Amino acid sequence: MSSEWYLKILDTPAEMEAVEDLQRQVWPGSETDVVPLHLLVTAAHNGGLVIGAYLPGAGGPDRLVGFVFGFAGMYFTPDGPRPKHCSHMLGVHPQQRDQGLGFALKRAQWQMVRQQGLDRITWTYDPLLSRNAYLNIAKLGAVCNTYRREVYGEMRDGLNQGLASDRFEVDWWVNSGRVERRLSKKARLRLDLAHFLAAGAEIINASTENGQDRPTPGSLPVIPTRENAPLLLVEIPADFTRLKAADRDLAQGWREHTRALFESLFVSGFLVTDFVFLPGTHSRSYYVLSHGDSTF
Repeated sequence: MSSEWYLKILDTPAEMEAVEDLQRQVWPGSETDVVPLHLLVTAAHNGGLVIGAYLPGAGGPDRLVGFVFGFAGMYFTPDGPRPKHCSHMLGVHPQQRDQGLGFALKRAQWQMVRQQGLDRITWTYDPLLSRNAYLNIAKLGAVCNTYRREVYGEMRDGLNQGLASDRFEVDWWVNSGRVERRLSKKARLRLDLAHFLAAGAEIINASTENGQDRPTPGSLPVIPTRENAPLLLVEIPADFTRLKAADRDLAQGWREHTRALFESLFVSGFLVTDFVFLPGTHSRSYYVLSHGDSTF
């Protein structure tokens, strides 16, 4: 983790103006999708949370290079409604990625939400983005058994335009042993594909290569039962952003393939619990699914 930047809770109009500007750099192309200053300030003054990451200025003002934004919400149980924190946005400047900023911002959010007395944080992300999956599932310890179609309708920013806005909705149980272990100062043993295969995990949709380093989704499998396959591996493209830029039809094929697969798996009681990324010339990415309770 870099020692050059620092974190700060934001609540002033000037600070939120910088958050507006950073959104334009992270998600370029659509001014209407920027969360405006007045809404950020209002949320921060009413139980919401905006945390910023700054680089100290060399003879000038410090520069905002990352932020996380969320607000209080509710979810419903058989015993009635309960409060939660809805984490709406996490953004890191393109030049500051892969330095641990996203993890540090989420860890700070976790600490603040626990102080508010809440036990659950939820957010959505595109399940085909392996960078986000690795952070959310493998590093932070969130779990998922909810697939939502077209959450935001037709999106207009440069990263999401032209593809259905399907999302995973993840649960981050902030007081669970699982999450506390992932966020402890002692690094978690990184599990690779060999660990899961040795434990009996089955890859149920292994992709094929089309000769251009663009994986094509395998055929949809028959969903196995818990007894037949206690651990499953679902493959996604290692670099979906690059694939989408090169072949929009193939990207749409992956969207439809994984939509059908995850919806069937979740109905059958499977839960996303981990994520594996294999770097290299032909990188591969896999979700790990098992049966279990999302609150563990």
